[in-house]
Amino acid sequence: MFSGAQVSLYPMSDNFVGIILDAVTALDPYRDRLRIETDDISTLLVGPPDILFAAMHDLFVAAAKTGEHCVLSAAISRGCPGEPDDAICGVSPSLGQAEPLAERITAALAAVETTAETGQPTAAQFSLYVMGTGTHMDEIYGSIDFLKRSGTFDRTKNFCTRLSGDAGAVFATIREAFFRFGEPEGHVTLDITVSANSPTKA
Repeated sequence: MFSGAQVSLYPMSDNFVGIILDAVTALDPYRDRLRIETDDISTLLVGPPDILFAAMHDLFVAAAKTGEHCVLSAAISRGCPGEPDDAICGVSPSLGQAEPLAERITAALAAVETTAETGQPTAAQFSLYVMGTGTHMDEIYGSIDFLKRSGTFDRTKNFCTRLSGDAGAVFATIREAFFRFGEPEGHVTLDITVSANSPTKA
């Protein structure tokens, strides 16, 4: 099943070029497990969902650790019927999307709880879209239940959910929402914006 992300990193600094180029080296350990293509707008990451999120986390934290205001924006998708299958995208059997909803919520909460802290305070907002199934609202309500119990839930906003906390837990929460909800072979997308060091922190 195809899974990937179009990712853009925006450091709000006169040294944005240096911050981006330094942060991109955080992707080096993933280059044998992801297909990575960069142009002047975004970087495409294609590969297993768990590796995608680990790479995005490390990229963002590397930039945010400079202390400058940094924003990562990404469109993430799995199971899109319009994309060709790619062998590099094999989905981890531990994702458990075929398990009953209550078990998936429990597993997602445990995954967030055991995530290592980075020491980087982070805020995020994201929207989850479960496509093409008659049970999509059950999946969305299950995701909302998980989010409200995740420890990173901040508040609902128009069209999205806001999270805050350590970058490790925030990325883990978004990852688990993507992993655990929606049909195992269904089309699921996320629209995410992650921010650190904002001078207008809410």
